[in-house]
Formats: sequence, C-alpha cells, structure tokens
Amino acid sequence: HTALSRRYVLCEVVSEDPRCRQCIEDRALGLAVRDAISRVHGDYGLACCSISFTVKYLNAYTGTVLLRCRKDSYRLLCSALPFVRYLESRAQRYPCFLNTLHVGGTIRTCQKFLIQYNRAQLLRLLQNCTNEEERQCVQKSLLSCSLTEEQSQSGDEEEDDGTE
Repeated sequence: HTALSRRYVLCEVVSEDPRCRQCIEDRALGLAVRDAISRVHGDYGLACCSISFTVKYLNAYTGTVLLRCRKDSYRLLCSALPFVRYLESRAQRYPCFLNTLHVGGTIRTCQKFLIQYNRAQLLRLLQNCTNEEERQCVQKSLLSCSLTEEQSQSGDEEEDDGTE
C-alpha cells in the first residue's frame, strides 16, 4: 500500500496580470513546476518527484490547481513550489507564484478544504459589500458552497491515513 501512497497538493496561481489565468494549461504548469524542482533539488530531486507527478486538476477561471505526487516526495515538491516565478504560454511569460493551500491524502480531503477556504473568502467579501445587491449576490454564493456526492471514476482515491 505504501508504494502507492500519494499526496495531493492544492495550490492557487496568484498573478497581477489578468492574462495569466487565461493562459494556464496543464502542460505549462507541469513544466514550470518540474523546472523549479530541477533548479532547487537537481536531477535527483526531479527524478524523485517525477514518479507519479501530475497536474490532476486545473481551473483557469479560479486559478485552482491540484498536483499529485508520491507521498515520499511531497516535501521536495512543496519546497520547490515557491520557486515557480512565471508560467509560459505561446512564447509569452506571465509572472506569477503558486500559493500552497493544503496537502491531503485524497482528492476528497482537498475538495473539502477548498469548500471551507472558498466559504471563508466569501465571508470576507460579504463584510466588504457596499450595497444590498452585492450582499445578496455574495450570500447566494455562500449558500451554494457544498460538495455533491459523485462516484469516483478513477482509481486515484485512497484512504486517508491521517498524516499530512
């Protein structure tokens, strides 16, 4: 079982350039992360992290990213993420950084964390609303924060063993 243990690293892409999120692609993000790992940890670190490393989920609209790696190399991956400084797309470089939000043992634990995180962000927005129309819009969004039950189509879900 431990040979198949994985970690899922939930991140958000943060950029001043609004065009950055529009250009985010799995491949470009994967290359940027691999490049950062190589620069920080060399060939050995890159080889360790590359085994089962993949971009599992990417939402260009929200900038949410879910990376998967082996459990024994997630610390190498996480320590290299701050060194991602830009994403490249169509010969354009967009300055950005990856903000790590959560590390989980399953995709589901990351989904649950993301719902709580988004709810907290919406509550913060609600406090800053200037009129009733804005308030109602944000309150409606808050009420829609939930996780609907879906059958897992892939074999990526594993039992969470309670560790980071």
